[in-house]
Amino acid sequence: MRISCKRPVLGLGVIAIALAVLVTGLPGQATAAQVLKWAHVYETGSPYHKWAVWAGEEMKKRSAGKYEIEVFPASSLGKEVDINEGLTLGTVDIIYTGQLFAGRSYGPIAIGGSPYMFRDFKHWAAYRDSDLFGDMVGGYRDSTGNEVVTLTYYGQRHVTSNKEIKSPGDMNNLKIRVPNAPLYKMFPEAVGANPTPIAFAEVYLALQQGVVDAQENPLPTIQFKKFYEVQDYITLTGHITDALMTIVSGSTWNGMSDDDKAMLIGVLKDAAQNCTDDIIAAENSLVAWFRDQGKTVNEVDRASFRAAVVPLHNGPAATWDQATYDKLQAIQ
Repeated sequence: MRISCKRPVLGLGVIAIALAVLVTGLPGQATAAQVLKWAHVYETGSPYHKWAVWAGEEMKKRSAGKYEIEVFPASSLGKEVDINEGLTLGTVDIIYTGQLFAGRSYGPIAIGGSPYMFRDFKHWAAYRDSDLFGDMVGGYRDSTGNEVVTLTYYGQRHVTSNKEIKSPGDMNNLKIRVPNAPLYKMFPEAVGANPTPIAFAEVYLALQQGVVDAQENPLPTIQFKKFYEVQDYITLTGHITDALMTIVSGSTWNGMSDDDKAMLIGVLKDAAQNCTDDIIAAENSLVAWFRDQGKTVNEVDRASFRAAVVPLHNGPAATWDQATYDKLQAIQ
């Protein structure tokens, strides 16, 4: 008896199924999530980190595990300049950054982070939702390829120091730390102070060692960075109504479907609003808290500080034109 050694011929349907298994895995087998890296310079105890972590969990939930966001706080992926560069280099997918740092790539967008540019929080919120801000986002996108998704309120910036400040003249020759972006120098220079750029992660030590005499930040930042431990006075200058931009790298953004982009926008905007609410609540309670810690908190005539700065708004340091400035000031 002859035994046939011929193999059975597979049908085309069977071959197609086999190829599909090779490409997509067995039915029910999980597909690896796409992990997005979110970098920022703020401490893990800050509201900014808290809501970035929330956004990661929420994105995983809404995408049914398709996306995850891993958050890298406290300058663990670099200082502010580094993480901005990382958007182009592909080392980060999402960042929080100040408007003046984004202004290094597209000058006009820095207008929102400049001193005494807004009358109050209401003016800032109207700008955030305005066509003018939309134009800024478009200009930044054209210049960098990256996508500004939203703004998170950072708070009004105030001065802490080891000397009492009650008027602009009291800041004459004061050595004050500022972030490493040129327009942060506008306020100190207007009042005769000596602005000294120092990286955010190094500020506490610089204050403690007397490298600088003062610094400026919102009350929640002064609390969670513990600057009050090495400063005696807090002066409520409110010189910048500040915000953080949430920016997604162009390569990441362009690799997402329209539905996935809409999902990410929704998550990031929800996180921004929730964080903004936390910052407002903190600002409303922290003056009393700092006084309970034995700190002197001085309210000052902001009009005198503002009067020193406004003449510089459209001077040599401005990275916007007069028309843009006029549009911002006209927002109600």
